[in-house]
Parts: sequence; C-alpha cells; structure tokens
Amino acid sequence: MKNNFTRVVFTALILMVLSIGCKEKAVEKAEILRPVKYLVAGTGDARKVRTFSGFARVGNDVTLSFRTAGIIVYKNVAKGQFVKKGKLLGKLDNVEAQLAYEKAISELKRAESEMNTTETNFNRIKYLYEQGAKPLIEYENARNASKIAASQYETTQRNTDIQKTQLEYGFIYAPMDGIVLEATGNVNERVDAGHAFVLLNVSDGRMKVTVNLPESVINLIDLNMAVQIKFSVIPDKVFTGNIIEISPDVSQESATYPVDIAVVDPVNEIKPGMAANVTFDFTSETTNDENRIILPVKTLGEDASGNFVFVVQTADEKTGQVVKKQVKIGQLTTDGFEIISGISSGDKVVTAGLQTLLDGQKVSIQ
Repeated sequence: MKNNFTRVVFTALILMVLSIGCKEKAVEKAEILRPVKYLVAGTGDARKVRTFSGFARVGNDVTLSFRTAGIIVYKNVAKGQFVKKGKLLGKLDNVEAQLAYEKAISELKRAESEMNTTETNFNRIKYLYEQGAKPLIEYENARNASKIAASQYETTQRNTDIQKTQLEYGFIYAPMDGIVLEATGNVNERVDAGHAFVLLNVSDGRMKVTVNLPESVINLIDLNMAVQIKFSVIPDKVFTGNIIEISPDVSQESATYPVDIAVVDPVNEIKPGMAANVTFDFTSETTNDENRIILPVKTLGEDASGNFVFVVQTADEKTGQVVKKQVKIGQLTTDGFEIISGISSGDKVVTAGLQTLLDGQKVSIQ
C-alpha cells in the first residue's frame, strides 16, 4: 500500500512539473510587439500638412476702456452678462473733468454775453455813424471790439466742447449688443487712463476659430483658403473652414500671427471657447520642394556612426520589422532636416521611440 501511494504522489509531481514547463514555454512563445507610428518619406506628410490648435468664438471682441484716470463710482456689468447697445456700463468720479467742464460753461456764458453786448453796441454805433452822428474812429473801434468778442466766443466754445469730451471719457457705454467676456475693476478702485474695463464679444452671426500661426507658414496661406477643423468634443466630425482674416501684425506675447477662420455649416454643439485643431494643407504652396526629402528632427537618431533612422518594412500594415539605416543630413529647415542620402522617397520612417528600438526588431503598426 505504501509503495502504491508513493508511486501516485511521484507521478503527480512529475505531471505538475511538466505542466509548469509547458506553460513557461507557452509564455516564452507569446511575443510582445512594440507599437510604432511612421510617416512616408517624400510624400509631404511632415511638411505639407500642418495642424495648429485654436479656439472657437462668435463675432469680434471689443475692449472698452476709460480714456481718463479716476475712481470708479458706478459699475453695472458682470462677466457673462448680455448687454444692449447704449447701456451705461461704468462711470468714474472724474471730479477734475467735471470742474473743468463747469468752468468752461461759465466762461462760455460770459463770452456769449460779451459778444452780444459788443454786437449790440456796434450796431448802435454803426447806425449813428451812418447818420453822421459818430466819427469813423469810434465806428472802427466798435467794429473791432465786436469781432474780438465773437472770436473769443468761438474759442471758448471749442474749449467747452473739449472739456465735455474729457468728461465723457469717464463714462463707458455699450457700443452695440454683446456678451461680456471680462469685467475688471470695482467700485472705489482708482484706474488709469486706458484701463480695459470691459471685454465685449459682439456677435456677427458667424462661428469662427482663431489660431496663431508662426512666421514659417504665414506666407503660405491666403484669404478664403480652405482648412479642416476638428473639435475634441465632437471627435467623429470634421468641419470645413475658410480663412477670413489674417493679422498683419505679430502678437508680442506669442510671436505668432492671429488668423480667423469661419466654420462652414457649424452645429449647435460648438460653443465659444471650445478647443479646436485646424489642419492646413500646404501641398500646392510647396511644390518646388517635391524632390527633397525632409524629416522632422524627432525621427532622427545619432550614434557613433552618425545619424540614423528606423524604416518599417511591412506587408500587411499591421505588423512589420524595423531596419536601422544610416543617413546623411543636409540643411535644417523650419520643417526638419533635409535628407541627402540613406533612404528613398516612399520609405516608412518611424516617428518616435528610436532609443528603445533595435535593428531587425518586430513591431506592430499603429
């Protein structure tokens, strides 16, 4: 009995060992393929089609500023509020301007009274002179006094208009209907001339996307150029857009040029402020470079032998093998390095993860 039990236990142990060994061999046979992405050399994938991020907006943004310094005594606006044209949004105390305007009004009244008095006196002297009752010198003095008084009145009137304008600089009215995007400054806060009090979005009925383009591509676009737009909140739909405005001035903050694009057939899901990716196709603008191969810097590696790339060889576009190829690079362009030799147009060049790949390694295509 003891011998039989021993044989059974020994046999079970052997079977367990064999089973574990088979599993280990099965695990060893399961090969893990590293996923890679590639671009096709010479097709323009890296330099003719570019995507830039932007944001959606409706209409135009208008900054409303105080044109004089003072203390805010009235504020009737808040972020997100809809305002009608002509609504008073803010007011400064503007005491100095108010006093100057009142003084100008007083001087204008005095000048008007003086003008009327001298004019009346001139008309009286003129009548008497024509009757021979007054000498010529008195007539000329009265005429000159009347002209001087009239000139002083006109000068005072212009000064009054200026002071009135200065006083109006302390008031901000909505120039048209719109939505308040920003409202800065509070009551009893002192602000300087030029303080941006309200940022107002004025709708013109068109949904737009604004992107900032670098100087390397700004001369490749034109008005009415068609682009493709994708919104992260609507991932399954690609919208068409047309360039409607290209800023002639570079932004000091980002050293780029703001470009406005009108969205063709927008949907209600697109809201102002939503992030967007705008794709530009510069193929027709870069036809002179057709015979050049230019690769992004990220596709190139360097070892003791020089620069290299990994080229994917695949038959089914699902799996393949990477081959390390030494390349000779030329000048650096805004889109990458020019490749003088080492690869041919049409080669599939790996775009990332060069340091973790080995020559001849099997990979999966993403």
